[in-house]
Amino acid sequence: MVEQQTLFERIGGMDAVNAAVDIFYSKVLADESISHFFKNTNMATQAGKQKAFLAYAFGAPMAYTGKNMRDAHAHMQLEEAHFNAVATHLVATLQELKVAQELIDEVVVIAMSTKDDVLNR
Repeated sequence: MVEQQTLFERIGGMDAVNAAVDIFYSKVLADESISHFFKNTNMATQAGKQKAFLAYAFGAPMAYTGKNMRDAHAHMQLEEAHFNAVATHLVATLQELKVAQELIDEVVVIAMSTKDDVLNR
Protein backbone atom coordinates (compact mmCIF):
# COMPACT_ATOMS: atom_id res chain seq x y z
CA MET A 1 0.00 0.00 0.00
CA VAL A 2 1.38 3.40 -1.01
CA GLU A 3 1.25 6.02 1.71
CA GLN A 4 -0.27 9.36 0.72
CA GLN A 5 2.15 12.26 1.05
CA THR A 6 0.99 15.17 3.15
CA LEU A 7 0.37 18.57 1.60
CA PHE A 8 3.48 19.69 3.50
CA GLU A 9 5.59 17.10 1.64
CA ARG A 10 3.93 17.74 -1.72
CA ILE A 11 4.38 21.50 -1.45
CA GLY A 12 8.12 21.14 -0.84
CA GLY A 13 8.55 20.83 2.92
CA MET A 14 9.99 23.44 5.25
CA ASP A 15 12.05 25.14 2.54
CA ALA A 16 8.86 25.89 0.61
CA VAL A 17 6.97 27.04 3.72
CA ASN A 18 9.87 29.33 4.71
CA ALA A 19 10.04 30.88 1.24
CA ALA A 20 6.27 31.30 1.04
CA VAL A 21 5.98 33.01 4.43
CA ASP A 22 8.80 35.43 3.65
CA ILE A 23 7.22 36.46 0.33
CA PHE A 24 3.74 36.47 1.86
CA TYR A 25 4.66 38.94 4.60
CA SER A 26 6.36 41.26 2.13
CA LYS A 27 3.02 41.40 0.28
CA VAL A 28 1.01 41.84 3.49
CA LEU A 29 3.24 44.64 4.77
CA ALA A 30 2.97 46.44 1.41
CA ASP A 31 -0.85 46.32 1.55
CA GLU A 32 -2.17 49.46 3.25
CA SER A 33 -5.52 47.80 3.96
CA ILE A 34 -3.93 45.32 6.39
CA SER A 35 -0.33 46.40 7.14
CA HIS A 36 -1.45 48.48 10.14
CA PHE A 37 -2.29 45.27 12.00
CA PHE A 38 1.46 44.56 12.10
CA LYS A 39 2.83 48.01 13.01
CA ASN A 40 3.82 46.93 16.54
CA THR A 41 4.70 43.35 15.63
CA ASN A 42 8.15 41.81 15.69
CA MET A 43 7.98 40.42 12.15
CA ALA A 44 10.78 37.89 12.64
CA THR A 45 8.83 36.39 15.53
CA GLN A 46 5.56 36.62 13.60
CA ALA A 47 7.08 34.91 10.55
CA GLY A 48 8.39 32.13 12.78
CA LYS A 49 4.93 31.58 14.24
CA GLN A 50 3.36 31.59 10.78
CA LYS A 51 5.93 29.10 9.46
CA ALA A 52 5.24 26.74 12.36
CA PHE A 53 1.48 27.08 11.95
CA LEU A 54 1.49 26.48 8.19
CA ALA A 55 3.84 23.52 8.46
CA TYR A 56 1.53 21.97 11.06
CA ALA A 57 -1.65 22.85 9.11
CA PHE A 58 -0.18 21.31 5.96
CA GLY A 59 0.55 18.04 7.76
CA ALA A 60 4.19 18.33 8.85
CA PRO A 61 5.17 15.72 11.44
CA MET A 62 5.42 18.26 14.24
CA ALA A 63 3.36 19.69 17.06
CA TYR A 64 2.01 23.22 16.96
CA THR A 65 2.24 24.97 20.31
CA GLY A 66 1.03 28.47 19.36
CA LYS A 67 -2.31 30.06 20.08
CA ASN A 68 -5.38 28.80 18.30
CA MET A 69 -6.70 31.00 15.51
CA ARG A 70 -9.58 32.47 17.53
CA ASP A 71 -7.37 33.51 20.46
CA ALA A 72 -4.58 34.79 18.21
CA HIS A 73 -6.92 37.14 16.34
CA ALA A 74 -9.64 37.98 18.90
CA HIS A 75 -8.23 41.42 19.76
CA MET A 76 -7.82 42.53 16.15
CA GLN A 77 -11.44 43.29 15.11
CA LEU A 78 -10.87 41.79 11.69
CA GLU A 79 -13.47 42.00 8.95
CA GLU A 80 -14.20 39.94 5.86
CA ALA A 81 -12.15 42.31 3.67
CA HIS A 82 -9.09 41.82 5.89
CA PHE A 83 -9.38 38.03 5.71
CA ASN A 84 -9.86 38.18 1.94
CA ALA A 85 -6.78 40.41 1.50
CA VAL A 86 -4.63 37.98 3.44
CA ALA A 87 -6.01 35.00 1.52
CA THR A 88 -5.37 36.79 -1.79
CA HIS A 89 -1.75 37.45 -0.80
CA LEU A 90 -1.31 33.81 0.21
CA VAL A 91 -2.60 32.58 -3.16
CA ALA A 92 -0.50 35.14 -5.07
CA THR A 93 2.57 34.04 -3.12
CA LEU A 94 2.02 30.38 -3.97
CA GLN A 95 1.43 31.27 -7.63
CA GLU A 96 4.65 33.31 -7.63
CA LEU A 97 6.47 30.24 -6.28
CA LYS A 98 4.94 28.18 -9.11
CA VAL A 99 3.03 25.87 -6.77
CA ALA A 100 0.64 23.63 -8.69
CA GLN A 101 -2.96 24.88 -8.72
CA GLU A 102 -4.30 21.68 -7.12
CA LEU A 103 -1.99 22.26 -4.15
CA ILE A 104 -3.02 25.93 -3.95
CA ASP A 105 -6.63 24.72 -3.89
CA GLU A 106 -5.80 22.52 -0.88
CA VAL A 107 -4.16 25.47 0.86
CA VAL A 108 -7.27 27.58 0.23
CA VAL A 109 -9.48 24.91 1.80
CA ILE A 110 -7.28 24.96 4.92
CA ALA A 111 -7.25 28.77 5.02
CA MET A 112 -11.03 28.94 4.64
CA SER A 113 -11.45 26.46 7.50
CA THR A 114 -9.94 29.10 9.83
CA LYS A 115 -12.13 31.98 8.64
CA ASP A 116 -14.80 31.92 11.37
CA ASP A 117 -12.16 31.69 14.11
CA VAL A 118 -10.00 34.45 12.60
CA LEU A 119 -13.05 36.71 12.26
CA ASN A 120 -14.24 35.73 15.76
CA ARG A 121 -17.64 34.46 14.59
